[in-house]
Amino acid sequence: MRAPVQAMIVQVPLHAPRLRQEPMTMTTLDDGPPPIRLFPLFLKFLRFGCLAFGGPVAQIAMLRQTLVEEERWLSGPRFNRLLAVMQILPGPEAHELCVHMGMMARGRIGGLLAGLGFMLPGLLLMLVAAWLYRDWIAGAGWALPVLFGIQLVVLAIIARAVQRIGGHVLEDRLLWALAIGAFAATLLGTPFWIPLLAAGLIHAFRGRPILIGAVLVGAVMLALLLHKGSVAVAPVPTVAGAARPDMLLLFIAGLKGGLLTFGGAYTAIPYVRGDTVGRGWLSDGLFLDGVALAGILPAPLVIFATFAGYMAGGLGGALAITAGMFLPAFAFSLIFYERLEALVENPALHHLLAGVAAAVVGVIAATLVQLGWAAAMRADRLWAAGLILLLGALCAWRIKGRWSMPAIIALGGGAGWLLQP
Repeated sequence: MRAPVQAMIVQVPLHAPRLRQEPMTMTTLDDGPPPIRLFPLFLKFLRFGCLAFGGPVAQIAMLRQTLVEEERWLSGPRFNRLLAVMQILPGPEAHELCVHMGMMARGRIGGLLAGLGFMLPGLLLMLVAAWLYRDWIAGAGWALPVLFGIQLVVLAIIARAVQRIGGHVLEDRLLWALAIGAFAATLLGTPFWIPLLAAGLIHAFRGRPILIGAVLVGAVMLALLLHKGSVAVAPVPTVAGAARPDMLLLFIAGLKGGLLTFGGAYTAIPYVRGDTVGRGWLSDGLFLDGVALAGILPAPLVIFATFAGYMAGGLGGALAITAGMFLPAFAFSLIFYERLEALVENPALHHLLAGVAAAVVGVIAATLVQLGWAAAMRADRLWAAGLILLLGALCAWRIKGRWSMPAIIALGGGAGWLLQP
């Protein structure tokens, strides 16, 4: 292991005080959040929510840039370990980070306000988008190239964010190898939790080749077993005249997605689809349009559930499924805050969490490749799609500032319109 990683570990005190006793006490590496009132705290995270374009990778990078590098709420190594913990928990990790940061500043009320501030812009915009889609946009030919151009530049934003987070997490050759292994395993269809668990154990057992070999063999056998037993779900057509769903069923559909969303928001897609499309409440086409809209709005990607709920049960259905989806993300941080902090402060788990964080980088990079391939399959002209993607990448690497991401999004929509066939 290289010296920087060793320094990261030995600098953490073995007997750091828990936040249960000293809510504002951090490790010696961290000064802690500055004094802030509840309303300004809400406004700060509301601003994060308004700028949360590009999916979880871009959102996490934005939080790190502001709270770690600019305002010094906590150190970079501590943020990495906290992110690894959030990846283990169900729910959108960027939203959970906001709840946790709010609790660091002002306790559980601060965590609740930070989480609400981060999710409200996306929720309101998705409700508006769902209404416009249903009543005005559905079937309109002019909107298709605009949405597709936006999706392409969002891919560029995610790629830039992967590069930024990877630069902070992948600190030695072993971590790079674990990230590459998780990348390959994800592209091969391995369930996300296998590379995460295997990478954490391998990094924890570094220097013990027998244990590392046993972990690798077990992970491969488990992946082959689960892959062999997996069954693809065929598209389910909308049932003509199907009754509108009960609000409780929509809440349960969202709750199932929230509880089973381990390793990223994309893992919620099959669960929500099974409880909406599978019941005949909406078509696959409507569902996929909701996922596309969620990818361009400033919100956690799981906000696509709001769209599905609106299409199935109107405003009440949208609020019910959204409440179920986000309830676990609030509950795990608000209820188990002290335990999470103790986990982050435990030096014995630092190597394990570093391996998990490296695997997460690989999984997200693989998701980016999958999204890019799907976009290429939808493109009518590959050269035009490639040009928009290149333009988005140049802007993502060069443009900085508060409105950089919205500007790139608008540029992508305009380019999609101009280059339409």
